[in-house]
Amino acid sequence: METVNVSGLKNNPSEALSKSHRDLLVVMSLDKPDALLVGVGLAGELDAKGVRPALATVLLRDGNLSLARAAQLADMALGEFVVHLSRLGIAVVRLDAQEAERDLDTLESWLASS
Repeated sequence: METVNVSGLKNNPSEALSKSHRDLLVVMSLDKPDALLVGVGLAGELDAKGVRPALATVLLRDGNLSLARAAQLADMALGEFVVHLSRLGIAVVRLDAQEAERDLDTLESWLASS
């Protein structure tokens, strides 16, 4: 088990993450344990059935991963991941009204010039 204090975590988060991939990492605050970091690879949680697609789905839904990266994390082909999202009612493309209107204008211009 390794330890890091809060200031060490703040000053060098990549080192703390690296340590968490090798062993459990206890974050100390004022000489008391405050948090426990466990690298997901070390914990083996990503290997459990359905965990990768579920994690990828939530990260995409919340705007933390792109569609391509989420599909990669889910270990699914892009089309397969899109179908997965569709079954869950999660939009693959999110446009506001102005963006949708611009896209329609672009499509109409392109169709008129073809």
